[in-house]
Amino acid sequence: MVAVVALLGLPLTVAGEGGAGPADVVSALVVGHCALRLLRQRRRPLSRTAAVVLGLPVVGLAVAAAGASSATAGLSGLGRYLQIFVLVPAAVALLIRDRADVRVLAWAFVALAGWEGAVGVHQYVTGTGASYQGRLIRAVGTFGAQDVMGMASVVSLGLVCAVGLALGRGPLRHRLLAAGCALALLLPLALSFSRGAWIATAIACAAQLVLGGLRRALKVAAVAVAAGMVLVGGFGVGSALLQERVGSITRVADAPDQSVTDRYAMWAAAGGMWRDHPVTGVGLKGFPEHRDAHAPLALSAASDTEGGGEAFRRQPLLSPHNMYLLVLSEQGLLGLLTLAGGWLALLALTLSALRRTRRRTGPGLDCALVATGLMVWQLTDFMYADIGGPSTVLTAVCLGLVAWWALLSGEGAGER
Repeated sequence: MVAVVALLGLPLTVAGEGGAGPADVVSALVVGHCALRLLRQRRRPLSRTAAVVLGLPVVGLAVAAAGASSATAGLSGLGRYLQIFVLVPAAVALLIRDRADVRVLAWAFVALAGWEGAVGVHQYVTGTGASYQGRLIRAVGTFGAQDVMGMASVVSLGLVCAVGLALGRGPLRHRLLAAGCALALLLPLALSFSRGAWIATAIACAAQLVLGGLRRALKVAAVAVAAGMVLVGGFGVGSALLQERVGSITRVADAPDQSVTDRYAMWAAAGGMWRDHPVTGVGLKGFPEHRDAHAPLALSAASDTEGGGEAFRRQPLLSPHNMYLLVLSEQGLLGLLTLAGGWLALLALTLSALRRTRRRTGPGLDCALVATGLMVWQLTDFMYADIGGPSTVLTAVCLGLVAWWALLSGEGAGER
């Protein structure tokens, strides 16, 4: 599982054209290894609750795959959704043995975020990043301009893990190291210029701080605000860009830029598809085919990308960049209820396990806060993003870690 995370630090080789990357291949090996292990041990792998929560999305996915425009689209979409939301999360949950494994995975996320963040800061300083307002300064890490959200997602998840580890009850040196990593990751996150990642990270970290203790939350918030002022104040001309980007968050309704206008248009298209096919949607991978029939004229249909080691190209807009609307348009209410219902069940069970951990005042608070933060971040980020790109496999690993904490940590294996 650590190899899945580590391989995402390699330079992107699929050039944004789709296809399985090294991390996807290793994730398939993880699933195969887990299946062989269960067959050898001849034991019931999951409790009834765990089987229902993790297997619930299969119902909506099967119906949506059957309604796809072609068998190829249905099977490829079904395989991708099963990988990200069913198979890999179940394998990760079953292979995690105890809290020590959770911490190893969390530190792997932090390490990957540190590497990608360092590459991203170098891109900003040297002007070799992706294009942003006519300048090649947008930090994208090794993911390139075709996946501008990749580095932002990786750094955000690493920051959330670092905050969870810092707020736990582990050794002081570990908590100080985690806190230092969290502060360091604020810089590359800012230079990603990703408004969705900023919002999701702020909400997730705020939830972790509140759940970890209000008094400590106020202290950490004060330190974070001070660090943010230092980072922004030290950028010079970069601070103006950041201030403009932050300010644009509050202008998405009154004076949206073209990227926001396109997003609104794609959201409207997704809503139109759902109204035409309310129960089962238009079928897996059906959004691009039905987009133009439902999108308003304001949609530009493609965005310009360049930089980060790649030439200029027009990248078509093939999804609504909202996971909930993507599921609603392609899988209908049935798919949304089964998929998002499983996510909400995981969140509720994660919070319940967190309350039990706090009552015991023993070890494990760091794991609880990591799992809670990851789930909150993912649910929030899905309002601004959907699956796609090499970094998507991290979503599967996150869900598996959360599933272990929510569903299996109380079965006697998580006492360390």
